[in-house]
Amino acid sequence: MNYGSRAKFYTKGHIERKIHRLGCCVSVIMKKIIISGINLFEGGPLSVYKDCLDTIIEHEYDKEHKIIAFVHKKILFSEYPNTIQFIELPNSRKNYFWRLWYEYFYFKKFSKLERDIDIWISLHDITPNVVANNQFTYCHNPSPFLKPEIANFRYSPTNFLFSLFYKYLYKINIKKNKSIIVQQNWIREAFEKLYGVTNVIVARPNLVNVTIGPNINNNNDKFTFLFPAFPRFFKNFEVICEACKILENRGIYNFEICLTLNGKENNYSKAIYNKYKDLKCITWIGLQSRESVFSLYEKIDCMIFPSKLETWGLPISEFKETKKTIILSDLPYAHETIGNYDKLKFFDPSNFEELASYMISAIEGSLDYDKSVYNSPKEPFSNNWHELLIEIGFE
Repeated sequence: MNYGSRAKFYTKGHIERKIHRLGCCVSVIMKKIIISGINLFEGGPLSVYKDCLDTIIEHEYDKEHKIIAFVHKKILFSEYPNTIQFIELPNSRKNYFWRLWYEYFYFKKFSKLERDIDIWISLHDITPNVVANNQFTYCHNPSPFLKPEIANFRYSPTNFLFSLFYKYLYKINIKKNKSIIVQQNWIREAFEKLYGVTNVIVARPNLVNVTIGPNINNNNDKFTFLFPAFPRFFKNFEVICEACKILENRGIYNFEICLTLNGKENNYSKAIYNKYKDLKCITWIGLQSRESVFSLYEKIDCMIFPSKLETWGLPISEFKETKKTIILSDLPYAHETIGNYDKLKFFDPSNFEELASYMISAIEGSLDYDKSVYNSPKEPFSNNWHELLIEIGFE
């Protein structure tokens, strides 16, 4: 069969699949691809792993190539077909010693025994010590770029110290990668400056189209704010609480703030709850399911997102669909995530007095919005996982 000039419109993978489906006797080279993410078990990081696998399944790469996926526990991936070989390493989360042993010693031995590995993708920041033709590391822990505050040591000493060490873990083997993958351009620039690398791909996470219903806030006498986040110290819940205290001290009570913690989640949430539990205008709703958060989006009037550090900030992208007001940290990650939006106010995430003034303006309907303009990053840049997989050689 002669594809003639049409072939130039297809990648090599597209042509091979088309020929295969037409039943022609053509030999397609099967690549051996390893994906490792043994420390991913919940929340956003696990979603990154599943977005990767979902894209592999959707575009039938699992039928063209041998895919081996290292995971914390197989049960977390029970929905996937047996065309992907899962290998679980449950000890990976026992302590950091196990994690590092797997990354630097176990994977090296495995890669030598498996042999002829075409692509190895590490999905959790650390560049493992492996033998592979092409190696990639997906970095989505921005903790090396957060200025450490010793006051946060008390919430989780182990995690605090490990976050300080993280910038050095990133550096180990980093130049073995054909490319490093990050979600935002500001992180690429930070990597280029800190590690002297130039092979960094900006790859946007898969963003699901969210359908948000109309505003159904029946509590018309109160203006409602929401901050949906898992309580970690860099999420900066306290700036909202301090702003709330200012409003209450001024006799302003016609508002409600919904915070997704109740003091039982961890040491940080316990400290926040105990310090601010007497504030009358805060409702401590605890952690919410994704469906419950979407329901809250319909009911509330304004989202406050004061986080000091994010690789993306998914609630920002989700809440944009409501066309409601967002009060947002004036930081690089937030500017990239919000993109083009006209009902937005940026604030200094360390300035609770500034936040309080914007909250009052929002309640009164007099908030002066900021202009947000989005510019796409320079190449290499991928809009989603499919574009990224093509970029790194799946086709």
